[in-house]
Amino acid sequence: MTERFITSTLNRREEAREATLRPQHFAEFPGQDRIKEQLELFVRAAKERKEALDHILLCGPPGLGKTTLAYIVANELGSSLKSSSGPAIEKPGDLAGLLTALEPGDVLFIDEIHRLSNTVEEYLYSAMEDFFIDIMLEQGAGARSVRLSVPKFTLIGATTRQGMITAPLRARFGVNIRLDYYDVPSLVAIIRRSAGILGVEIDDDGAKEIAGRCRGTPRIANNLLRRARDYAQVKADSVITGEVARAALELLQIDSDGLDEMDIRILETIIGNFRGGPVGLKNIAVSVGEEEDSIEEVYEPFLIQRGLLARTPKGRVATPRAWRKLGLESPGSQPELF
Repeated sequence: MTERFITSTLNRREEAREATLRPQHFAEFPGQDRIKEQLELFVRAAKERKEALDHILLCGPPGLGKTTLAYIVANELGSSLKSSSGPAIEKPGDLAGLLTALEPGDVLFIDEIHRLSNTVEEYLYSAMEDFFIDIMLEQGAGARSVRLSVPKFTLIGATTRQGMITAPLRARFGVNIRLDYYDVPSLVAIIRRSAGILGVEIDDDGAKEIAGRCRGTPRIANNLLRRARDYAQVKADSVITGEVARAALELLQIDSDGLDEMDIRILETIIGNFRGGPVGLKNIAVSVGEEEDSIEEVYEPFLIQRGLLARTPKGRVATPRAWRKLGLESPGSQPELF
């Protein structure tokens, strides 16, 4: 019984430490300096006027800190944050429940906001602009509506697909922010901060090695840090050096450019099966056994950023750099896209 209690207590402590990896204030958030400066200014102005902050739309690839920034804004405002996601708000009643539970000045965070249904989105318009919603009661000839007042609040929406946000909804956000991939110095700072929280010893070379292979994404950096921690604990006296980090990431099949097994399979498929392209997304998805959305949202942006893949009107094309990455000679007819 005692052993079980100790194990349970240690697990809870570990979970608590993992949760604290998320920064709570702007000063603890490395990178995205221009965005932080903007948000700090807007938050300070709203607090001085004692008004609710304008609604904020955060856009960008997964793992760049959209949710973290929402929590930081709420903390800096001194307000409570209530969160949900687009797919979870299925009907107007769900939205009404969320909005009426808010206190003045609270922050409502909706992740994947582009996946709200059209009906729910229509109800959100009046809540964002005029702070009320009209709920229909009953149906048919006896149908009537009830107007519910909503306290003045700040909506923070997050999306990985900005193009899927309807124009009327986008126009109702006073602040529109797009997050970019992080540079290596910012990622090193993130890794060092996370290592300190997790109680992991890591040197400069180890932090730089992980930072160079995490696709410019803090979430991936923290995940790789945990895996390097496991490797170091078992094989390297719990110290993550550059050599240890390289060995751990090679075990995970993540190369020096940050490409993982699926990235390589996508390039090999385009080059080996389709002679470098152009090839449609559906054909690639079937060939590698991955969902189209995952390829388009997770893998393609990084491959395009690295100059290994190009989108053309006819389909995806592997660039000459991709051929060289696989140790192959690009055909003479292959257009030089980069």
